[in-house]
Amino acid sequence: MALTFTPSMSLFVESESEAELDEAFAQLSSGGEVLMPPDDYGFSARFTWLNDRFGVSWQLNLT
Repeated sequence: MALTFTPSMSLFVESESEAELDEAFAQLSSGGEVLMPPDDYGFSARFTWLNDRFGVSWQLNLT
């Protein structure tokens, strides 16, 4: 049976600065897929959701 990662389970990381979030986004999105680009979505001043190059799903949030 071949199992793969899906965005139904994500690692959620809170950043204390916009620079920290942007650096994590740059590193994790390289070779991956951006599901929601960094932006203000109403529930957070800065949030992004992506799959890294290995297919692991990440949600990054500015606290």
